[in-house]
Amino acid sequence: MIRFDRASKRYPPGIDALADVSFEIGQGELVTLSGHSGAGKSTLLKLIAGIERPTGGAVLVNGQNVGSLKRGAIPYLRRNLGLVFQDQKLLFDRSVFDNVMLPLSITGFPAAEAKRRVQAALDKVGLLAREKAMPIMLSGGEQQRLAIARAVVGRPNLLLADEPTAHLDAATAADVARVFLEFREVGVTVLIATYDDRLFGAPRRLTLDHGRLAA
Repeated sequence: MIRFDRASKRYPPGIDALADVSFEIGQGELVTLSGHSGAGKSTLLKLIAGIERPTGGAVLVNGQNVGSLKRGAIPYLRRNLGLVFQDQKLLFDRSVFDNVMLPLSITGFPAAEAKRRVQAALDKVGLLAREKAMPIMLSGGEQQRLAIARAVVGRPNLLLADEPTAHLDAATAADVARVFLEFREVGVTVLIATYDDRLFGAPRRLTLDHGRLAA
């Protein structure tokens, strides 16, 4: 599913965000990614999603070398990939329903099927009753669950999350973590950058230290 083969990422003027990183993640695994601030966690996720490209080595997703994909092929890669950003990137001028609808609208999904998918995704994260609300009316935990619904509405087989439980109280963080565990149970591969992997049971853990894989 995911394979890093001595992958590196260097930013100007010679800053190594990742250096010589190698690992594999299989289909249906839930893996957490830990490390200090600036260890390279976000960069690693961006390489998988094609937001950044490696400056050395290779990053493969479903057998595709992401670093060698043409720009026009990146959207096709992301159709099978859900992204949950730390800052959520919600659209506060659109309703809960419209936020989740956005990725389906961009890809030209048929309206009736798109509506069913949006409502199914909102139901999965417990927000169906709030589909007409605006994001500003949601709590922090609800906003994070909305971001998850938007990430999975396309039914991806890979879900990436960057600190999805940061800045949430303990009970809300546990509630959000349960959502990710439920997706793993139905076969979705999940990779989560987090400072608290205890929330996700006892998953396999990758640890970064100054851009290098420590464990």
